[in-house]
Amino acid sequence: MLIVLSPAKSLDLDTPSPTQDHTLPDFIDRAGQLIGVLRDLSPGQVGDLMHISDSLSVLNVARYASWTADHGEGYQAVMAFNGDVYAGLDARSLDAKAIAFAQARLRILSGLYGLLRPLDLIHPYRLEMGTKLANPGGKDLYTFWGETITRALNAKLAKTGSSALVNLASEEYFKSVKPKLLDVPVVTPVFEDWKNGKYKIISFFAKRARGMMARYAIEKGITDPEQLKEFDVDGYAYVPSESGERNWVFRRKEV
Repeated sequence: MLIVLSPAKSLDLDTPSPTQDHTLPDFIDRAGQLIGVLRDLSPGQVGDLMHISDSLSVLNVARYASWTADHGEGYQAVMAFNGDVYAGLDARSLDAKAIAFAQARLRILSGLYGLLRPLDLIHPYRLEMGTKLANPGGKDLYTFWGETITRALNAKLAKTGSSALVNLASEEYFKSVKPKLLDVPVVTPVFEDWKNGKYKIISFFAKRARGMMARYAIEKGITDPEQLKEFDVDGYAYVPSESGERNWVFRRKEV
């Protein structure tokens, strides 16, 4: 199986990585096309486009200006991303064997880079997949990436002999993948918590759980998605009665 995650808005560019191993993104040239579009925007336009503060707009305009296609210097993607998913994944505490497994079996969807391996070097950026950035490919990033991400996933699925794609990404990011064109079925774990007398998806906890499941698979070297049904981290358990063939529900009673 192959796992896909979303990236994170926030970045940790200061904490040292446990490994110096790295690779380069496959779609740097295409990322450069998007940077070219972003460089034409003022801080005010970036703020309006991305719904971010003035200070973040200025920061990211500076990042676009300094971005280069030379990625010999950069930050490993899985170590740099710093949101709730990555708190659950906690990549810096993985040993060398687990990091190697992640490099082979985990992919990160990206608005700027398209598809990243965990150790691909990135430059700091902000560009969410759902951003309606007009570009040479069309009206938004979904049209820009088209079938590129799906084709890249199919190539990796074939190379690893994977029987399924495990979707641990958000809806916004997974829309960049075209499931009907994938060569394998998609399995989507759903994480629910008990609140106010019923089970529901609570965003903060669900994001962390996606990261925890990715870590669970990485540490155990899981290649058969059926083994994910044994996921029992932090009180979650698989609920067969609430699950479908490809949507697997995991619940926990107490936080």
